[in-house]
Amino acid sequence: MDNKDIIILAVESSCDETAAAVVKNGREVLSNVISSQIATHSLYGGVVPEIASRQHIKAIDWVIDAALDEAGVKKEDIDAVAVTYGPGLVGALLVGLSEAKALAFALDKPLVPVHHIEGHIAANYIQRKDWEPPFICEVISGGHTHIVHIKDYSDFEILGHTRDDAAGEAYDKVARVLGLPYPGGPRIDALAKEGDPEAVLFPRVVLESDTYDFSFSGLKSAVLNYVNKAEMKGEEYNRADIAASFQQAVVDVLVEKAVRACNERGLKKLALAGGVSANSHLREEMLSACNKEGIELCVPDLVLCTDNAAMIGSAGYYEYIKGNIADMSLNAYPGLKLGER
Repeated sequence: MDNKDIIILAVESSCDETAAAVVKNGREVLSNVISSQIATHSLYGGVVPEIASRQHIKAIDWVIDAALDEAGVKKEDIDAVAVTYGPGLVGALLVGLSEAKALAFALDKPLVPVHHIEGHIAANYIQRKDWEPPFICEVISGGHTHIVHIKDYSDFEILGHTRDDAAGEAYDKVARVLGLPYPGGPRIDALAKEGDPEAVLFPRVVLESDTYDFSFSGLKSAVLNYVNKAEMKGEEYNRADIAASFQQAVVDVLVEKAVRACNERGLKKLALAGGVSANSHLREEMLSACNKEGIELCVPDLVLCTDNAAMIGSAGYYEYIKGNIADMSLNAYPGLKLGER
């Protein structure tokens, strides 16, 4: 492949954000447009899949047009269309996938399939233009908690994953118990700043000494039991203290496993990815631990932590130059695992 600039139009619709972006050479974001559905789904306390799909249908055309306009790029000038094809909500995925396939077909451009989690990892390449493999990446979101050895741009080794609830899922469930609105993660992060992280000793589940796996179900249950017992006895409890104590229990485990993975693999580079990596306390604690261990830390800006299409455009670039092109039979795979094709 020659040295000409590669312009990728990327589409992301795996959950409740309809997003499109134009990315040059995998690192330079020319536009990144996101239509959020948070206000709609907050009425129901969480994402309603059918509503999400309908909202994607309403937003997808204008989001793509806005991304192209903002980038100053015509449809005919793009080199490929990249799209998330899994994991995610199947109906939501199909909206973005159908749109991307139609564009690729009409423009006679290559269609590049992108794994949603690979997109989150690639957000670090946008954040730091000089950031390259190998490194350890901790992916933390509502549906996933992974520790991954990034050996090359498309060569991943999963070192650990959650055996039950993902960290973000635990945040949302605990937020619901505390009466906090959706989305729960940012609400707990904000409330925890007012509380004492040592007020309640919630469990830190580390599992076997040699594993990088996670388990947050027991912690979630411990918080639920604490609140239920207090309410049954008519006792008052401090929501801020509970939020801070819960958050500290999550962060302690996330930090310990990520730093240990770096040290045991002999890597001095660590990246965070996914929605929970936007958590302010996690960022502070991880940076402190990395500084002590001499580990370089990369954390994407907040807009790159949550679902967006710029990260899909970055990951799509590396898939494109590798020759990973799909035909029009490409389908959505809601349960797609990292490393699967």
